[in-house]
Amino acid sequence: MFTLVIGVLFSCLLASAAPPAVPKDRIVIVISLDGFAAQALRDPNTAAPALRRMIREGATATNGMLPINPTVTWPNHTAMMTGVDGTRHGVLYNGLPVRTPGKAVRIDASAPKSQLVLAPTVYDLAHEAGLKTAEVDWVAVNEAPTIDWAFSEIPKLGAPIVREMIRGNRLSEDEVRSFPKAVITWRDEVWTEAAIHILRERRPNLLLFHTLTTDSNQHRYGAGSLAAQTALALADRQVQRFLDAVKELGLEDRASIFVVSDHGFASAKRVVHPNAILHREGLLRDRTDCDAWTVPEGGTAMVYVTNPKRRAELAPRLAQLFQGVEGIQDIITPDRYAQFGFPPPGPDSRMSDLVLAAADDYAFDGAFDGAPVSDIPPGAATGNHGYLNSHPAMRAIFVAWGAGIRPGARLAELRNVDVAPTVAHLLGLEMKNISGRALTGILK
Repeated sequence: MFTLVIGVLFSCLLASAAPPAVPKDRIVIVISLDGFAAQALRDPNTAAPALRRMIREGATATNGMLPINPTVTWPNHTAMMTGVDGTRHGVLYNGLPVRTPGKAVRIDASAPKSQLVLAPTVYDLAHEAGLKTAEVDWVAVNEAPTIDWAFSEIPKLGAPIVREMIRGNRLSEDEVRSFPKAVITWRDEVWTEAAIHILRERRPNLLLFHTLTTDSNQHRYGAGSLAAQTALALADRQVQRFLDAVKELGLEDRASIFVVSDHGFASAKRVVHPNAILHREGLLRDRTDCDAWTVPEGGTAMVYVTNPKRRAELAPRLAQLFQGVEGIQDIITPDRYAQFGFPPPGPDSRMSDLVLAAADDYAFDGAFDGAPVSDIPPGAATGNHGYLNSHPAMRAIFVAWGAGIRPGARLAELRNVDVAPTVAHLLGLEMKNISGRALTGILK
């Protein structure tokens, strides 16, 4: 009986409904704390008073939010904007894979959004409805025509918001010029200032904000390290600045804030070099001369046949090459792709011909010299994501607070494809033909 009641409650929380009529001055802010794991937020030792206040006063997923595969930044941010996984939105990496016969697969992070993202986004829908949209350090939005105000990951002197901040003495021209080489903590500070500037001066209906110190520190020092804990605490301080700004600007009755992450983190002790195996087998000579190539994504690795003339021969052979290799937990062949949310492969597809999944305490890298498996040297990077989304450490966070959010609402878990339709619902919009659903049960 208890199980039945819980099941009914969960179904009600997830139930879809037509969006209400919403005032045109409604504001939704989506804050993404890159790599902030659900298990870290549950840990009482994590210094996150702002997030815990939001949880007390708003809604959360107690067991975290399920990311899509691969558990990488751009694919999961895109899932949160489109309500669909990579089989439909097409983003598999932090950029667009570029395939050239006989050469390494290259990831182009500069590809325009119109070419990279194959599904409509919630900001597209908002813009088309006459609402105003903005982003600061969001991803997969390069040259997006449906973003009204932007402060990009690498700001440009000619951008309108950058010029405004310079005129207001919030930023200098020299700081903009040196931005690409600046330490990540300072960049996070500037991005936060830019987002609050946009909120103060422009009042967008939808503001997307992404911060990166949490990701950088965990990659460098590992999940659970003192450096990682410090980064999480800093991210929480940035969230508090948004709460303060909403109060200062008198927006508490019209602003809703979502705090999310794209994936969690796990630390590794050993690293697997699949390209070294291809090199040993004579299938890879260098980046400009190879029959096969692997793109590592931390906990998974994407293996491509790069020589079209050898596709029929190599596609089945590749799986055999990696059988029994230490640190490889699973070899996922195309007949199983659908169950993991991967699109089908092919000579013109973005998707690889094989996926390798790492065992616990292992990760993949791209080196093609040396032994197939090695220890991570002392002082080297230890933190990774990209593991299959079934890995508990990959669970992301979800917190909702503010106007329209039901205080005390709790979900055991949710999928990140539910974020976009929930944001749309708060804006009085409806996303159609998606796999996610508006979480109307956490809304007033």
